[in-house]
Amino acid sequence: MRYTDIAIIGGGLAGSTAAAMLGRAGIAAVLIDPHRTYPPDFRIEKLGGGEQVERLHRTGLGKAVLRNSTRCAETWIARFGRLLDKPPREQFGILYDDLVNTIRAEIPYAVEKIVAKAVSISTSPERQKIALSNDETVSARLVVLANGLNVGLRHTLGIERHVTSPCHSISIGFDMFPVGRPAFDFPSLTYFSERPSDRIPYISLFPIGSRMRANLFVYRGFDDPWLRELRRHPAATLSAALPGLTRLTGAFTIPGEVKIRPIDLYVNSGCRRDGIVLVGDAFASTCPVTGTGSDKVFTDVERLCNLHIPAWLGTDGMRAAKIAAFYDDPVKKACDEWSIAKAHSFRALSIEPDLRWRMQRWVRFGAWLGLGMLRRFGRILSRPHVPPAPPQRTAAQG
Repeated sequence: MRYTDIAIIGGGLAGSTAAAMLGRAGIAAVLIDPHRTYPPDFRIEKLGGGEQVERLHRTGLGKAVLRNSTRCAETWIARFGRLLDKPPREQFGILYDDLVNTIRAEIPYAVEKIVAKAVSISTSPERQKIALSNDETVSARLVVLANGLNVGLRHTLGIERHVTSPCHSISIGFDMFPVGRPAFDFPSLTYFSERPSDRIPYISLFPIGSRMRANLFVYRGFDDPWLRELRRHPAATLSAALPGLTRLTGAFTIPGEVKIRPIDLYVNSGCRRDGIVLVGDAFASTCPVTGTGSDKVFTDVERLCNLHIPAWLGTDGMRAAKIAAFYDDPVKKACDEWSIAKAHSFRALSIEPDLRWRMQRWVRFGAWLGLGMLRRFGRILSRPHVPPAPPQRTAAQG
């Protein structure tokens, strides 16, 4: 039996970040995951600048992640085939498995990595026992459950998942290549849907390395025939759904794999238990359309590892009443509530046909258009004045 203070189950973004933070803080921890190197997985592929990157920096891992991502300093905003604005919006493209493996490389050697699957957990107010698929057992004061969508362990503990919005959205990822030229004209592009009936909030194009990555989001059922057509004829289906897009992109092709991932919104009940705490998607999901997934993960893990775990280890036991402080943390709760509210409001704003949402769509369009005009006018005014050169006298003029 292996003994530790913290056993982290799940080595995705939340679990690997927690392992790196706890290891750097000198807290005894083990990371349990069946993959030695995190495999390709279609999840987060871009981090936004501003507050999202600030949340990443609070984990102490910002420099490593941003060093291994592709920075883009400007995003074009467009709708109806018209360029509306070119705001200086910073973002960082990085595939999810590269993101996780970059963070794993920052985990100190003192944190033991166990390549196995957690088969069962028995909890108590003092120590927790985890049976592994390699026939080993881990004893820990606290289990951090960060195994995302895997519900098996949670069910054995009496933790129930409640789906609040089945197939709330669908995320689609693929690479796009321009036809007849080496690159697209834009550094990155966010193109918003032209009609609510298309059930497409937007498509985001951004660089990862030397390629242009596309994240398309739709509000459709997973059995929708449109998704089959997108798999078979991606470029033609996309152009038909967003006819104004090619005015910005020009002719394009999508020769590679089209990855499709449906998203259920859910939350778990019965989480307040002795000896175990849930973080990230293991606790509740969020909608990728809103781009708040990494905000939620980094907030969860930062609050847990910087504030709560050090306080819990300073006193005896790991009773549910003590662990409840994490779920009641006002910063975590605010982030959770903001994320779920944004998921529902963004869907309504994108597809609802009633007057309230139609007006909001036009207000947003007008705001982007106005800001873009002001930004272009400001750039014109900021250009340095260069006086005209004096006329050159010819030899004949003396």
